[in-house]
Amino acid sequence: MNTFKLANGNEIPEIAFGTWSLNGQDAADAVCSALKAGYRHIDTAMFYGNEEFVGEGIRRSGVPREEIFLTSKIWQTDFDAEKVRPAYAQSLKNLGVDYLDLFLLHWPYEDYVGAWKILGEMYEEGLIRNIGVSNFQIHHLKEVERETGIRPLVDQIESNPRFQQRELADYCHEQGIVVEAWGPLGKGKLLDDPVLTQIAGAYGKTTAQIMIRWNLQHDVIPLPKTVHEERMKSNLEVFDFVLTEEDMARIDALETGKSERSYAPEYRWK
Repeated sequence: MNTFKLANGNEIPEIAFGTWSLNGQDAADAVCSALKAGYRHIDTAMFYGNEEFVGEGIRRSGVPREEIFLTSKIWQTDFDAEKVRPAYAQSLKNLGVDYLDLFLLHWPYEDYVGAWKILGEMYEEGLIRNIGVSNFQIHHLKEVERETGIRPLVDQIESNPRFQQRELADYCHEQGIVVEAWGPLGKGKLLDDPVLTQIAGAYGKTTAQIMIRWNLQHDVIPLPKTVHEERMKSNLEVFDFVLTEEDMARIDALETGKSERSYAPEYRWK
């Protein structure tokens, strides 16, 4: 697994296995299969309600903990200063691990600046190896850095060919913030897109592989999710080809500006 380098020098695998909407034994089975397929970056969140099963999948896989880059996120109901540390401890307990490689603020909601300050303290204390945010827009990123003096190492955002958030991603890259993409396949709605299908045929690849490769060539870490073992393996088979500038431009042109969000809380976009 290739890696990106974070601003603090730590490395992060450049493809992650996403676990949103996976629950119970389905989550445990999927995580176990993903690790056996070659993934070394697993993404979950307290809000997903599956940390316990993600941890079970990790243990069942037989892959040593130190070989896995494990991410979770804190939900805004725990953004109060006195709740951040207990929430982190609860995530560790749920997952059955001693540390997280990356801990994110899930949405810029409630007192996210205060919560970010606490995460910064925990990072300085060595409790968390890397800290970042999720779904933060440019003004949110500027605000938390201005108020705390701490710049996020990662911003996990929705990104796919129809909703690219290119201005945000470009800003992050300029600031040395690594960008991760949730929903990189457009929640499956782009798998039959005619442009992507044509490009995929030219490379002898699937449309999912084309979208994953497109994200990587934009220096974005994709977090594809599937419960099918063959697709897990296929989604990793994206390092034996490179999209041409022309094909990257064709995919870029699919932008509609329309998000696929269906569950996200209403918050301060503007």
